Amino acid sequence: MQILCAVDGSEWSQWGVQALEAFAGREPEKVTLIHVVDPSALRSGKGGNPVAEKRALAAMEKAGGILLREAERSARVALGQAVTGPRTKYHRVLAHGPFARTIARQAQRVKADLILIGSRGLSDIQGFLLGSISRQVASMAPCSVFVVKQPIHQLTRVTLAVDDSKQSRFAARFLRSRILPESATTTILSSAERPVTDLAIRYLPKAQVEELERPIIERATKLVTSLRDEFLRDGYAALTNVQMDHVIDTIVKHVEADHTDLLVIGSRDLTKSEKLHLGSVSESLLRHAPCSVLIVRGRRA
Repeated sequence: MQILCAVDGSEWSQWGVQALEAFAGREPEKVTLIHVVDPSALRSGKGGNPVAEKRALAAMEKAGGILLREAERSARVALGQAVTGPRTKYHRVLAHGPFARTIARQAQRVKADLILIGSRGLSDIQGFLLGSISRQVASMAPCSVFVVKQPIHQLTRVTLAVDDSKQSRFAARFLRSRILPESATTTILSSAERPVTDLAIRYLPKAQVEELERPIIERATKLVTSLRDEFLRDGYAALTNVQMDHVIDTIVKHVEADHTDLLVIGSRDLTKSEKLHLGSVSESLLRHAPCSVLIVRGRRA
């Protein structure tokens, strides 16, 4: 697997590099470490000092080079290749431009299967006002994106949130073939919205509500059972969980109660106009889930 890991020297960026330890059992073919310098942040507009700006840019580039070398050392340690001969190829990239767009373009250039990026977990209000680089990257990325929200040394408890879509099935295959260690337990969770409103439930007979909900529950149960069988067939422990409630709330409550290390969701490829927004479910889960989130996109498996 080809991994692009974004680094900026922050604590959450270090979590992203350290998360490579979770891939040690499936040594990636190549890890590209990228640090982005945005020259536009130095431009003070009309009447600015071009000489001072040039010196500042040179200092940032020098610091970025040092940061990338340190990140490579950390990556080798995380993958257990600090002493032994490297089985993974490493490449360092110092790029210029807007952060999220530059990372996404580099992922396209190196044909990355996965972007690994740390997130400082801004509160909902701060995230709305300031924007989140990780969410911007997820909306622009041509490949899957692993957003690390806390230190991860190994994956023990994984939640795969699914619906009856090809994106969910692809996410399940990607998880098994590229990410999941044999020691992990995966909960395959399907949450469906109720076919009637809460107000209607108060006035409809219970038997009638159950009759409306039954086919939805049966389809979801069939889906998660089928996916569980695929995990078991490949030698992975898997559980199922089917619920009928608000999708986002159900998933967030589950990962909180389960102490999930990683939430995995599938996401379809976005058109240019759709990339302005990641999509309601993916964006909401990326924003609200307390654990790290893997958004699986693309067709390579």
